[in-house]
Amino acid sequence: MPPYKIMIVEDDPLIRSQLQTLLNGNGYVTLTPDPLADIADAVKDRQPHLLLLDIRLPGESGFSLCSKIRTFSGLPIIFVTSCNTDMDELNSILLGGDAFITKPYNTAILLAKINALLKRHYACGQEESLTWQGAVLHPESSRLEYQGRQAELTKNELKILVFLFRHAGRICSRSDLIDHLWDNQLYVDDNALSVNINRIREKLSAIGLDDFIKTRHRQGYTI
Repeated sequence: MPPYKIMIVEDDPLIRSQLQTLLNGNGYVTLTPDPLADIADAVKDRQPHLLLLDIRLPGESGFSLCSKIRTFSGLPIIFVTSCNTDMDELNSILLGGDAFITKPYNTAILLAKINALLKRHYACGQEESLTWQGAVLHPESSRLEYQGRQAELTKNELKILVFLFRHAGRICSRSDLIDHLWDNQLYVDDNALSVNINRIREKLSAIGLDDFIKTRHRQGYTI
């Protein structure tokens, strides 16, 4: 499937921007509707895969929004809020929230909860094929296909290509790729990344995809 879409409902522009940067850097697409807009309608229209929801909002409260959204959608909802009492957490559970994280939040914990909820809710993270310039990546079977020829991929190689395909046409920095692999419990350092990229290029060249992964000097890689 395409990259997961995460909707951020947060009225503090700094926190909203920080969350957006964090999530975009980890391969997610972020949606940031105006917190004064009709959030329930925005969820219906834009179909996010997961919702990050504050409780104290300038319009309708996060609790009220959660209750309303639960009448038509079962998408994962994580409350990210400065409200930190036991009653706040209990209400979030009773109204259908899936997780409750208080500010200031630990980014690693937040990302881990997002990843776990997405895997649990969307068939353990299985993805449909990703396509770019005639190449077809099949995450479910760890292979890449081009003009009838196929390359089998290791777990690391697959994760690298998934990230590049999700950001096709854009430059992906080495640090972003390493962070992406780390978040998926694949421990790759800078040297190991270079080795994996070279192996991927050899496999792509063998099926007719020369120069598919391009190096941008001091910037990273792009397809």
